[in-house]
Amino acid sequence: MQAKLHFSRFEFKYILPQHLRDELEKEFQYFVELDPYTAGKPGGKYFVRSLYYDNAAFRNYYEKVDGMKHRAKFRLRTYTGEEGDGTPQFLEIKGRYNNLVFKHRAHVAPGKIEVDPSPYDHPTTRAILGGLEEGPIKNQFRFELARKGLKPVMLVDYWRRPFVSKYDPEFRMTMDDTVSGTVCDTLFPGPNAHRKLTLPGYTILEVKFRFHMPKWFHRLVQSYELRRVSISKVCAAIDVHGLAEKLD
Repeated sequence: MQAKLHFSRFEFKYILPQHLRDELEKEFQYFVELDPYTAGKPGGKYFVRSLYYDNAAFRNYYEKVDGMKHRAKFRLRTYTGEEGDGTPQFLEIKGRYNNLVFKHRAHVAPGKIEVDPSPYDHPTTRAILGGLEEGPIKNQFRFELARKGLKPVMLVDYWRRPFVSKYDPEFRMTMDDTVSGTVCDTLFPGPNAHRKLTLPGYTILEVKFRFHMPKWFHRLVQSYELRRVSISKVCAAIDVHGLAEKLD
């Protein structure tokens, strides 16, 4: 899976019922095309899996819910549900600084374990640290693990249908569906893991751009009365499992 290692951009999100998704896809075809990466993939989609970190007080969750302008979270990302098939894994830092969304990622080499277990005694965390090259992402991960007491708490899966603009290389769109959350602390849980759909029957449309939204998309927003939403897939998964209710 090819993707930029570092970027900052604007991201707007919309939740679409199936009928509206279908209508908008017909409108989009004049301005965007499927990402070449999806060539030959059924339905023009690929699978995305992320294991998110938080602490016992769900600090990252509440920073998002409270709308903090400066925040960041860690996740381990891959593009397969099958362990051992050679698909790369990445540690990502994703967050927000004012209105800009940023992401930094580093490849996690397989089969290496952090030698010193303290204070990183979780096997998933030790595997991440062992597989990361020395650098700012690894250093920040170490620091936040100790400062916040982070641990893996939620696995989020979905299918993504990505589009790229025919005219503006900085404009992208994704349609994510079948979003689910699994309460676990590993990237590949067993068959008895507790998985729940978070938005059954709906698609999350994300538009991503560096400088400005294209006029054609702005016209569609007005024509279809699309409303931007502030939604996080991991927060939705935490909600559907009721993990943070005890702090309400």
